[in-house]
Amino acid sequence: MTATTTLTVTLTKAGRTKIRYPAALVTDTGDRISVRAPWAADGVRDFGFVRFEPGDVFTEHFWRTRWYAVKEVRTGGGVLKGWYCDVTRPAVVADGGIRVEDLDLDLWVSADGTSVLRLDEDEFAASGLAESDPQAAAEAVRALDTLAAQAHTPQGLTALLT
Repeated sequence: MTATTTLTVTLTKAGRTKIRYPAALVTDTGDRISVRAPWAADGVRDFGFVRFEPGDVFTEHFWRTRWYAVKEVRTGGGVLKGWYCDVTRPAVVADGGIRVEDLDLDLWVSADGTSVLRLDEDEFAASGLAESDPQAAAEAVRALDTLAAQAHTPQGLTALLT
């Protein structure tokens, strides 16, 4: 039996830590690193189109070269709720952790793939990133467009994970 490797995932936004939590390493391809963790926030978060709640399990995929993270969300019983995607700067994996900077844009894809929702575009516009770092802003928009386009294909987001 091998011991499970635990990494600390740290999500920052505008220079501040948004959330930090332990996650079990699933795989590391050298570019994509995947971890699994239970819902790490306190209580229930109801977005209207999905509820994240205690017992939910997130299998999270981060890339060292891509500007997004894809999070598969399941109930504690294993039922797929869908995929929540964060647009982020490429992940930094070092010192037993994964650090990602949230760039406000998000995408939700329902379990059956019929609902693809672009989220927080107003927050992104208000963030000032387009003025302070136009290259990062362009990468963020490109990442959201890429995720949305992939979500609408027959293979959906799972094609990114092979």
